[in-house]
Amino acid sequence: MYKSIIRSILFQFDPEKVHYFTFSAIKLISKIPGFPVLIRFIFQVNSPKLERELFGLKFKNPVGLAAGFDKNAVLYNELADFGFGFIEIGTVTPKGQAGNPKKRLFRLKDDQGIINRMGFNNDGVSAVIENLKKNQGKIIIGGNIGKNTATTPEQYTEDYCDVFKELYPYVDYFVLNVSCPNVGSHAKLQDKDYLLELIAAVQKLNNQESVQKPILLKIAPDLNAQQLDEIVALVAETTIDGVIASNTSVDRKGLRASEVQLEQIGNGGLSGRPIRKKSTATIKYLAEKSNKSFPIIGVGGIHSAADALEKIAAGADLVQIYTGFVYEGPSLIKKINKALLKK
Repeated sequence: MYKSIIRSILFQFDPEKVHYFTFSAIKLISKIPGFPVLIRFIFQVNSPKLERELFGLKFKNPVGLAAGFDKNAVLYNELADFGFGFIEIGTVTPKGQAGNPKKRLFRLKDDQGIINRMGFNNDGVSAVIENLKKNQGKIIIGGNIGKNTATTPEQYTEDYCDVFKELYPYVDYFVLNVSCPNVGSHAKLQDKDYLLELIAAVQKLNNQESVQKPILLKIAPDLNAQQLDEIVALVAETTIDGVIASNTSVDRKGLRASEVQLEQIGNGGLSGRPIRKKSTATIKYLAEKSNKSFPIIGVGGIHSAADALEKIAAGADLVQIYTGFVYEGPSLIKKINKALLKK
C-alpha cells in the first residue's frame, strides 16, 4: 500500500515539503485513540533474540533511524511505535540555523537515492532539549552533534563541547558528525590531528560526569584505504566507543540520473541505494583491519532485509535506515527484524 499508493502520491511533490507534511500526518494519527496501539501491532517485532547490548546500552532490536530525519527531536516518541530499536536525532548545533538555501533536497527516483545539501538546519540545542523533555522512555535516543556554519575554525571544538554539555542529560549516546559534505570546512573536520583534539575535548567532558555516555564518530563513505587505516588507529588511540559508517557520499559515478539532471541539482550528499556497496565495503574494511575491536553501526543504502543482513555480515553490530525508510516505508523495519529472527 505504501509503495503503490502513498509513495506515488507523495513523490509528486517537493521532497522537503513532503517531509514536514509526513511529520504532521504522523503526529495527527498518533493522537487518535487506539492508533498508536494499532501501529505497534502492525509494525513491531518483539523478541529477546533481537536484543543487542553494545557500549553499555541494551537495544531492543538492531534497526535504528539515522540522523537527519528527526533533526529537532519532535517525532521520536511517535516513530518509536513503528518498531525501531533506536533513533538518532540531529544534527544539533549550539544555535538554531536555517541551513542552506532552498531547494536543497532532491530525489533520484531511477536510482532510489536522495541528494541533499541541507546544511545542518535545526532549531538549536535549547529547542531540541525542550522536545527531549517530553521523552516517554520508549526507545534509546542518540544525539548527533555538529558546529554552526558561521563558527570560525578556532571555535569548532567549542561548538561541539557546548552541545555535548547541554544535551548530555537527555540522550543515551553521542555521535560526532565530522563527515557531512554540506557544511563548510568539512575537510578540516576529518583531519586526523583535529579529530584527536575534538575527541579528547569531548571525552574530557564525558569523564567529568558520574556516568559516561558512549561517543561515536560518523565517517564518510568516500575515504580511501589510508584514511580508513587512520580511523582504525584513531579509535585505538582515543578509545572512542565506536564508528558509524557511513555518511552521505559526494561520488556521482554509476548513477542512472542524467548528467543534465545532476548538473541542475548541483552539490550535495548522496544517500540511498547508490551508496550501498561503498558503505558496506567501508564497514568490511574497518572490521577486518581492526580485527573487530570496536562496534560499528552500518548505514547507507539499506532498502531491504537482505541489504541489512549484508551490512551485519560485513561487520556492523547495528544498522540504521533513512533513505530506505522514505522509499520502502515503515514495513522495512519489520522486514529486517523478521529476517534477523529467521537468520
